[in-house]
Amino acid sequence: MRFLKRLFEGKNLSDDNKTSKIVVENTFSGEEHPAEERKQPLKRIIAIANQKGGVGKSTTAVNLSAYLGHYGFETLLVDMDPQSNSTSGVGINPSEVKSCIYEVIISGLDPNEVILKTRHHNLDVLPSSIRLAGAEVELVASFKREYKLREAIEKIRKDYDFIIIDCPPALGLLTINALAAANEVIIPIQCEYYALEGLGQLINTIDLIKKNLNERLEITGAVMTMYDSRTRLAEEVIGEVRKHFPEKVYETIIPRNVRLSEAPSYGEPILIYDPECKGAIAYENLTKEVIKNG
Repeated sequence: MRFLKRLFEGKNLSDDNKTSKIVVENTFSGEEHPAEERKQPLKRIIAIANQKGGVGKSTTAVNLSAYLGHYGFETLLVDMDPQSNSTSGVGINPSEVKSCIYEVIISGLDPNEVILKTRHHNLDVLPSSIRLAGAEVELVASFKREYKLREAIEKIRKDYDFIIIDCPPALGLLTINALAAANEVIIPIQCEYYALEGLGQLINTIDLIKKNLNERLEITGAVMTMYDSRTRLAEEVIGEVRKHFPEKVYETIIPRNVRLSEAPSYGEPILIYDPECKGAIAYENLTKEVIKNG
């Protein structure tokens, strides 16, 4: 794992004030209502970001959002990826969307006119479509181009406890808009060697955005995804990431799971598609960690 040592040399995301280790139960009991127990509105805006594709960003965004809604938090899922996987993942056909996030950030359309109710409890979506693919070019000449999404979210943030932003697999203007609008970043990391190659660049980008565009931005944590217990490499990757990201890696590890892969084709979060499978239990546990780490 020499590559990892070079990659993370000088990087340490541990907090100055250590927090106690969170013990995660398999499920919330039917008598627990996390949203009702909070003392004040959360108003958390979380970007799910990693410039590498296929690491589980959309899967994490969809399922985290669904579980947050299920446990009583008013949740908005913002799809900033032209591939529109989060939009279709909650049961909305992107080709049938009349207005989407493109019109919001390019034409200044009020997001309230674009947000759609989903059939899932407490979950709305600000959808994407293929039209968003041209936004990178159009944003280049725009005034305050990095703040288009932030300006839109300011109009609606009071309506939601959580706003989850699914970022595209690139470090372009769409991702920069998402990071400039967010308070927090969650980084999905695939439990494979190549998934780590661009991580240093992502961390540097987050540091630059924090210094120049959004001083409130913090890395909440990294979540290990697509874990295969049969491979020694997966264990080594997790060990090295935990070593170099102390206190910043979620205890919950998302396994490779066939049911997780199938759910998007039915337009359903895993909570609805198969709530008893290993993938569903893992995302439920991750949701509980995100809530308690707030």
